[in-house]
Amino acid sequence: MAVLSVSNVTWIRNERKILDDVSFEIREGEHWGLIGLNGSGKTSLLQIIAGYQWPTRGQVSVLGYAYGRVDIREVRRQIGWVSYALLRRVEQDAEGDKALDVIVSGAFSSIGLWEKPRPEQWERAHALARQLGIEHLVDSPFHALSQGEKQRVLIARALMPKPSLLILDEPCTALDVRAREQLLTALDTMAMSPDAPALLYVTHHIEEMIPAITHVLALDDGRVVACGDKKAVLTDDVLSRTFHVPVRTVWQGNRAFLTVVSPGGEKAEAAVIPGPSARR
Repeated sequence: MAVLSVSNVTWIRNERKILDDVSFEIREGEHWGLIGLNGSGKTSLLQIIAGYQWPTRGQVSVLGYAYGRVDIREVRRQIGWVSYALLRRVEQDAEGDKALDVIVSGAFSSIGLWEKPRPEQWERAHALARQLGIEHLVDSPFHALSQGEKQRVLIARALMPKPSLLILDEPCTALDVRAREQLLTALDTMAMSPDAPALLYVTHHIEEMIPAITHVLALDDGRVVACGDKKAVLTDDVLSRTFHVPVRTVWQGNRAFLTVVSPGGEKAEAAVIPGPSARR
């Protein structure tokens, strides 16, 4: 069964094509990466998937429910979304809340905890904290956590209502290398669990494509460069066309690392150093 289906989606804004005939499908058991330069259309595609923008042409459906024929608010309950913008909003509006309060607030889709959770909701919040390696932080004030710890709290929050699709929009933004690798390792463990939702991981850094990612969609200027199995998409040719620079790709532990090739043919210094999750 398709968790998400995007069919021939085109979006025109101010007479400019932001997305041009984009199609892909996430099926149960699959985890997808979405890559592309800034301005390639990634965020616009996410807005359409979540029903905040409407395509000029094409069709989107979640769990078989076609947009335009279903209450979009009901569909959104099936979608968890974590972004840097959400992090900033929680930092501002729930500054005094404990980490556990932020996690359990996901059951009510609220910023801040305004309703009384049931005992089973507290239990689920604790279980998600354990799964993401932050159980020791549940009584800490959210504002006192590191950026990486805050992102893991927000991912646990997004998982509270048991969504069918989890969208992570550049979750490693502003993280240092150690915090990034800790987050990616926690995500990989979460995504491998039997009850994990389908994952759509958005980034322009291919080294963040954790082993659990099975498929990748590459966008450039609103168009699909390539779409399919991760190793078929993360190739030198596809990535060079996607990022508009000549690159070489090295694989380690089912994870790809990018090197830019200088005009003279020499490899530039590797962009990243493989972290713990690369050695799995």
